[in-house]
Amino acid sequence: MAKYVKKPIPVEAVEYTFGLEDGFDDFEVAIKSGLVINGYENPVETGKVPFIKTLEGKHYISKGDYIITGIEGERYPCKKNIFLKTYMLLSS
Repeated sequence: MAKYVKKPIPVEAVEYTFGLEDGFDDFEVAIKSGLVINGYENPVETGKVPFIKTLEGKHYISKGDYIITGIEGERYPCKKNIFLKTYMLLSS
């Protein structure tokens, strides 16, 4: 099997803050849509779960997630521990 290395393409990213989401769901709706409550930390104090609409569908945002904007303008959340292992800061 061939091996590949990811191209070093710069992306924009910022740790989630209120206002970066595309919307909010009630917890019941989020759970029915696949949100795993075990270990979930809500990043906002609204009583609702923030989400981003990605190319793969709706993704819920957890406390500490980074919001990445890809090369086509697409946005998606990334867990902080994975983000810090995968990306390095070029400039701020």
